Amino acid sequence: MKAKELMDKNFVYLNCDDTVIDASLAMEDVRRFTCPVVNENKQLVGWVTSFEITKGLRQGNDKISEIMSGYEEISTVHENDPASKAVILTANNKFVTVPVVNDDNQVIGMVRACDIVELLSDLYDIKVESLYKEMQNQLNGVTWDELMSASALVSKKTTGKKISAEEYEANIMNSTFGEAIWATGGLEKFFAGLISVGEMVVARRVGRAKK
Repeated sequence: MKAKELMDKNFVYLNCDDTVIDASLAMEDVRRFTCPVVNENKQLVGWVTSFEITKGLRQGNDKISEIMSGYEEISTVHENDPASKAVILTANNKFVTVPVVNDDNQVIGMVRACDIVELLSDLYDIKVESLYKEMQNQLNGVTWDELMSASALVSKKTTGKKISAEEYEANIMNSTFGEAIWATGGLEKFFAGLISVGEMVVARRVGRAKK
């Protein structure tokens, strides 16, 4: 996924000569806490937050240029950058919003923290069954029964608890990706388990071929 696929296109932008009051009204109208400041070519030149708007109103500032952060203080992502770059910027710097620019440094959208949370929520609702179905597709020629049998063995090896292939299948049919992550102790452990299942399937096939 690229940044442009995650970005919010419903945003307003300001000019340096706009008044603080007008900026406040514009941001209130679209219910946004941050806003890019652009020149006549819509190229990014500054950044304003609701905090700076409040401070500007309290101090009697008139123009946006008096309160905005300068371009050199702004972190951006290019529209074709991986969306993960925007996610990392947001997480590491506690940004509410990261502006998305094109080749001409024009602002074309925003990646918002709330959009990232919504995306992750959607990912967490994916059924675990669909992940195993995709694994089966990638492991050419592997049957569903082979996959479930190997998964049950890996589960027993990891947890120490015996489980049948049928019981394992029932579990994943009723589980979401998010639930599986919590149950296995984290994202890394979950995917390590999937890799182990793939390796187990291949190893068992090789073993049978040698007999």
